[in-house]
Amino acid sequence: MPKIFFCNWFRKDADGHFMWPGYGENSRVLAWIFERCDNKDNCIETPIGNLPKPGAIEPPAGVSAEVMKELCTVDIEGWKKEIADVRKNHYPTFGDRLPKELYAELDAIEKRLNG
Repeated sequence: MPKIFFCNWFRKDADGHFMWPGYGENSRVLAWIFERCDNKDNCIETPIGNLPKPGAIEPPAGVSAEVMKELCTVDIEGWKKEIADVRKNHYPTFGDRLPKELYAELDAIEKRLNG
């Protein structure tokens, strides 16, 4: 099976500032991904999948330890809202063409979030 990774490069803090500087710094996240593909033990299990262990990604200049912790934390309530939005507004646009497995995956994620 292929390995699938998700990264929100454009996540913002409460003040509306980007939390990750982007550009060349993205290679730090890509290095973590490559290490995961090599089965390096550099992650923790969460309801949404594996996230980097603390210290697994060296923070770039200007990104504090607190910001790194926030970037690698699951926003349970945010995910629940996203799931509800996908169910109500996104998936229905596909009608009967949407594979039932996608709904099953949403159910599974939601169950893990409620935990």
